[in-house]
Amino acid sequence: MDTTQLLKGVLDLAVLAVLRDDDGYGYDILRRLRTAGLTEIGDASVYGTLRRLFAAGYLTTYVVPSEEGPHRKYYALNAAGRTQLKQGGDVWREFASTMNTLLRESA
Repeated sequence: MDTTQLLKGVLDLAVLAVLRDDDGYGYDILRRLRTAGLTEIGDASVYGTLRRLFAAGYLTTYVVPSEEGPHRKYYALNAAGRTQLKQGGDVWREFASTMNTLLRESA
């Protein structure tokens, strides 16, 4: 099964989830997603998702100066983002439960 199609449907939720406990900048968020097992995720997909989530009002940003290179733009979940993460998580768990039931029945 081609996981890239699955990733398209859950990337927003995955990005919100990795920002739940710690703010992060673009490459850091990408690294966290890959470390969690989403190894096929593309750089451009993550950066586009961050822009979209920010435009939707789910993230705030702030800039941190860096002594080793360009300043880094950090993303943080705000109240609307935490609400979206909870709602999206509820939908995902229900969907995953349904799929697990269907897959058990077909086995």
